[in-house]
Amino acid sequence: MYSPTYGKVTYEEMIDIIKNFINKAPQSTYNISVGTDSQNFDYTKIVVVVAIHRIGNGGIFFYDIKNVKRITNISQKLFYETSNSLSVAMRLSEALEKEGIDFGISIHVDAGKNGQSSKLIPEIVGWIKACGFGCETKPNSYAASSIADKYTK
Repeated sequence: MYSPTYGKVTYEEMIDIIKNFINKAPQSTYNISVGTDSQNFDYTKIVVVVAIHRIGNGGIFFYDIKNVKRITNISQKLFYETSNSLSVAMRLSEALEKEGIDFGISIHVDAGKNGQSSKLIPEIVGWIKACGFGCETKPNSYAASSIADKYTK
Protein backbone atom coordinates (compact mmCIF):
# COMPACT_ATOMS: atom_id res chain seq x y z
CA MET A 1 0.00 0.00 0.00
CA TYR A 2 1.03 3.60 -0.43
CA SER A 3 0.08 6.74 1.50
CA PRO A 4 0.71 10.33 0.44
CA THR A 5 1.48 11.03 4.11
CA TYR A 6 3.44 7.91 5.15
CA GLY A 7 4.88 6.69 1.84
CA LYS A 8 5.10 3.00 0.99
CA VAL A 9 3.81 0.87 3.87
CA THR A 10 3.16 -2.81 4.43
CA TYR A 11 -0.36 -3.97 5.15
CA GLU A 12 0.55 -4.42 8.83
CA GLU A 13 2.01 -0.91 9.00
CA MET A 14 -1.19 0.45 7.47
CA ILE A 15 -3.24 -1.22 10.22
CA ASP A 16 -0.95 0.29 12.89
CA ILE A 17 -1.24 3.75 11.31
CA ILE A 18 -5.04 3.47 11.21
CA LYS A 19 -5.11 2.31 14.83
CA ASN A 20 -2.90 5.22 15.92
CA PHE A 21 -4.96 7.71 13.89
CA ILE A 22 -8.15 6.56 15.61
CA ASN A 23 -6.54 6.38 19.06
CA LYS A 24 -5.53 10.06 18.81
CA ALA A 25 -9.22 11.01 18.98
CA PRO A 26 -11.14 7.91 20.16
CA GLN A 27 -14.24 9.97 20.99
CA SER A 28 -14.58 11.09 17.36
CA THR A 29 -16.80 9.49 14.75
CA TYR A 30 -15.10 7.75 11.83
CA ASN A 31 -16.09 6.52 8.39
CA ILE A 32 -13.92 3.73 7.07
CA SER A 33 -14.31 3.20 3.34
CA VAL A 34 -12.87 0.97 0.65
CA GLY A 35 -13.28 1.86 -2.99
CA THR A 36 -11.86 0.79 -6.32
CA ASP A 37 -11.70 2.51 -9.68
CA SER A 38 -10.04 1.53 -12.94
CA GLN A 39 -8.92 3.11 -16.18
CA ASN A 40 -8.22 1.45 -19.50
CA PHE A 41 -4.97 1.91 -21.37
CA ASP A 42 -3.30 -0.98 -23.25
CA TYR A 43 -4.08 -2.69 -19.94
CA THR A 44 -6.54 -1.91 -17.14
CA LYS A 45 -5.09 0.05 -14.24
CA ILE A 46 -6.85 -0.86 -10.98
CA VAL A 47 -6.60 1.40 -7.91
CA VAL A 48 -8.03 0.31 -4.57
CA VAL A 49 -8.30 2.85 -1.74
CA VAL A 50 -8.70 2.52 2.02
CA ALA A 51 -9.90 5.84 3.49
CA ILE A 52 -10.38 6.72 7.16
CA HIS A 53 -12.37 9.93 7.60
CA ARG A 54 -12.53 11.54 11.02
CA ILE A 55 -15.84 13.40 10.74
CA GLY A 56 -15.22 17.13 10.91
CA ASN A 57 -11.47 16.74 11.21
CA GLY A 58 -9.78 15.31 8.11
CA GLY A 59 -8.59 11.85 7.36
CA ILE A 60 -5.96 9.59 5.90
CA PHE A 61 -5.97 7.18 3.00
CA PHE A 62 -3.93 4.44 1.43
CA TYR A 63 -3.98 3.06 -2.08
CA ASP A 64 -2.62 0.18 -4.09
CA ILE A 65 -2.22 0.00 -7.86
CA LYS A 66 -2.14 -3.06 -10.07
CA ASN A 67 -2.31 -3.55 -13.79
CA VAL A 68 -4.32 -6.37 -15.35
CA LYS A 69 -5.23 -7.49 -18.84
CA ARG A 70 -7.50 -4.89 -20.44
CA ILE A 71 -11.15 -5.24 -19.37
CA THR A 72 -13.41 -3.66 -21.98
CA ASN A 73 -16.81 -4.88 -20.80
CA ILE A 74 -18.28 -2.29 -18.39
CA SER A 75 -20.15 -4.94 -16.37
CA GLN A 76 -17.08 -7.12 -15.95
CA LYS A 77 -15.04 -4.08 -14.98
CA LEU A 78 -17.50 -2.95 -12.30
CA PHE A 79 -17.78 -6.46 -10.87
CA TYR A 80 -13.98 -6.78 -10.85
CA GLU A 81 -13.66 -3.42 -9.04
CA THR A 82 -16.28 -4.50 -6.49
CA SER A 83 -14.57 -7.85 -5.97
CA ASN A 84 -11.28 -6.05 -5.26
CA SER A 85 -12.98 -3.72 -2.78
CA LEU A 86 -14.70 -6.61 -0.99
CA SER A 87 -11.47 -8.57 -0.73
CA VAL A 88 -9.64 -5.63 0.86
CA ALA A 89 -12.61 -4.79 3.10
CA MET A 90 -12.85 -8.34 4.43
CA ARG A 91 -9.17 -8.45 5.27
CA LEU A 92 -9.30 -4.95 6.78
CA SER A 93 -12.38 -5.79 8.84
CA GLU A 94 -10.69 -8.84 10.37
CA ALA A 95 -7.52 -6.89 11.19
CA LEU A 96 -9.38 -3.95 12.74
CA GLU A 97 -11.62 -6.28 14.75
CA LYS A 98 -8.48 -7.84 16.28
CA GLU A 99 -7.43 -4.31 17.30
CA GLY A 100 -10.83 -3.63 18.89
CA ILE A 101 -11.82 -1.14 16.19
CA ASP A 102 -15.33 -1.59 14.86
CA PHE A 103 -16.81 1.41 13.05
CA GLY A 104 -18.06 -0.71 10.18
CA ILE A 105 -16.71 -0.46 6.67
CA SER A 106 -18.49 0.97 3.68
CA ILE A 107 -17.70 -0.08 0.13
CA HIS A 108 -17.66 2.83 -2.31
CA VAL A 109 -18.74 1.90 -5.84
CA ASP A 110 -17.83 4.01 -8.86
CA ALA A 111 -21.33 3.82 -10.32
CA GLY A 112 -24.25 6.20 -10.28
CA LYS A 113 -27.82 6.55 -11.45
CA ASN A 114 -26.83 8.35 -14.66
CA GLY A 115 -24.03 6.18 -16.05
CA GLN A 116 -23.83 3.06 -18.19
CA SER A 117 -23.47 0.97 -15.03
CA SER A 118 -26.67 2.26 -13.41
CA LYS A 119 -28.59 -0.93 -14.21
CA LEU A 120 -26.02 -2.95 -12.23
CA ILE A 121 -26.36 -0.94 -9.02
CA PRO A 122 -29.08 -3.07 -7.36
CA GLU A 123 -27.08 -6.25 -7.92
CA ILE A 124 -23.78 -4.70 -6.76
CA VAL A 125 -25.38 -3.13 -3.65
CA GLY A 126 -27.10 -6.43 -2.79
CA TRP A 127 -23.82 -8.32 -3.11
CA ILE A 128 -21.97 -5.86 -0.88
CA LYS A 129 -24.69 -5.80 1.77
CA ALA A 130 -24.89 -9.61 1.73
CA CYS A 131 -21.19 -9.60 2.60
CA GLY A 132 -21.95 -7.45 5.65
CA PHE A 133 -20.72 -4.06 4.48
CA GLY A 134 -22.38 -0.72 3.89
CA CYS A 135 -22.45 0.62 0.37
CA GLU A 136 -22.24 4.06 -1.23
CA THR A 137 -22.68 4.92 -4.90
CA LYS A 138 -22.15 8.21 -6.73
CA PRO A 139 -22.26 10.98 -5.68
CA ASN A 140 -21.35 9.71 -2.17
CA SER A 141 -18.71 7.16 -3.16
CA TYR A 142 -15.69 9.44 -2.70
CA ALA A 143 -13.16 6.63 -2.02
CA ALA A 144 -13.80 5.23 -5.51
CA SER A 145 -15.09 8.11 -7.59
CA SER A 146 -12.74 10.77 -6.24
CA ILE A 147 -9.63 9.39 -4.51
CA ALA A 148 -9.12 6.18 -6.55
CA ASP A 149 -10.14 8.00 -9.72
CA LYS A 150 -7.31 10.50 -9.17
CA TYR A 151 -4.71 7.70 -9.12
CA THR A 152 -6.06 5.87 -12.18
CA LYS A 153 -5.03 8.72 -14.49
